[in-house]
Amino acid sequence: MDTTTMKLSSNRTGYYIREGFGGIFAHGFMSFASVCIIVAFLIIMGSFVLLAANINSIIGLLENENIVLAYVDESFTETQARAIEPFILATPNVSHVEFTTREEAMDVFIGGHEAGRFADVEAYWFRHRFSVYVDDVALIAHTQLDLSNIRGIDQVNANLQVAQGLVTVRNIVSGVSIVIVAVLLAISLFIMSNTIKLSTFERREEIAIMRMVGATNSFIRWPFIYEGFILGVTGAAASFAALWALYGLVANRVYELEAGFVTVIPFSNISAPLLIVFVAIGFGVGVGGSGMALNKYLKV
Repeated sequence: MDTTTMKLSSNRTGYYIREGFGGIFAHGFMSFASVCIIVAFLIIMGSFVLLAANINSIIGLLENENIVLAYVDESFTETQARAIEPFILATPNVSHVEFTTREEAMDVFIGGHEAGRFADVEAYWFRHRFSVYVDDVALIAHTQLDLSNIRGIDQVNANLQVAQGLVTVRNIVSGVSIVIVAVLLAISLFIMSNTIKLSTFERREEIAIMRMVGATNSFIRWPFIYEGFILGVTGAAASFAALWALYGLVANRVYELEAGFVTVIPFSNISAPLLIVFVAIGFGVGVGGSGMALNKYLKV
């Protein structure tokens, strides 16, 4: 590309950008309405996404508390019991384990009751045990069976009903979140498309004049594309900032309540992917809506 061509291309791009900004200010009310629709949709969608992410996080914490207890044969010494750990760690779906001796189990038991109530309790009444943490709670029944087949493991206890309940809740939350976001996206795209069509309808005479003087479709289209891009990105940035502030207020309120197992994911942990999604949706809605709305007036 020679210098003259590059200069013409740069001038043309500058013209498109100026016209895009000019169109926004010339039709301020419709531009404002378009941005508001994008902001409203992204805040609602983002709120559901953040809610689903936090619910899944809480369920994940509860899943981590759903420990499988593997009791060692009572005839095994501590050394023999500890020798079983590598076999447990090699079991599929096992994340990590914690070993508890007879004496430690006795101390925990006595500590959970009134002082002196079980003064005669002896350590040999208890068994060495492993607290087994799993990667996927949905596979806990298979893990229980695999652990019971390890030599030296006498009994394996797992709360299968609680595990299945957590899996069910997690699946329901994920499914409902996907449906809600899809419905909101469809509604918002419909409203946004019609809003842009109204904005374009107001400028139909301007488009007709440009066609009469011989302007090409691309020359007419690009200022509207830039205008849609600016509106979309502006709406995405505004909604991201508003959601960030709203999330911070809610998170602070949750921390003040000290609601036990209820935790809030730091916004910084999910801000990057959320911002990318917001910008992508804003870009797609703004540019795509502008392009589709113009097709009617650019047909020969």
